[in-house]
Amino acid sequence: MRRNLQTIILGTGISAFLTVSGAFAHHSFSAEFDSAKQVTLKGTITKVEWTNPHTYFYMDAKDENGIAGNWAVEGGAPNVLYRQGWKPDSLKAGDQVTVVGSRAKNGANLANAISFVLADGRCVFAGSSGPVGSATECSQTTGGRGGRGRGATPPQN
Repeated sequence: MRRNLQTIILGTGISAFLTVSGAFAHHSFSAEFDSAKQVTLKGTITKVEWTNPHTYFYMDAKDENGIAGNWAVEGGAPNVLYRQGWKPDSLKAGDQVTVVGSRAKNGANLANAISFVLADGRCVFAGSSGPVGSATECSQTTGGRGGRGRGATPPQN
């Protein structure tokens, strides 16, 4: 009986620890990104990570100062993107894309995507957590429509 009680207490403690540590792994938009510092990146996708809690698209691009580098672009959760018509292979390594997003507060090559403009000119919703990540219009710098199913859908591969 005592052993069963110890096992239950230990199991409850481990479950509580894992739940709390998982909550700290996710961040709020404003903790990491600055919505007042928008960046437009034009370049080539080098890697795609289709994982929770956010998708990440890595790309070789130049920033607003013309400095080339590899950028990590945070998108929405996979389930949000799925509902918008995205699939894990909607963007692949080698694809040309323009991303409008909010730059990381620390100046790193990291952005929270607002919209993606594909090589064919279609603007698609990024599904991200920022204040304009679910905007119904693409940024004025990109033109076109996008967002919450009202604009173009990602390519179907």
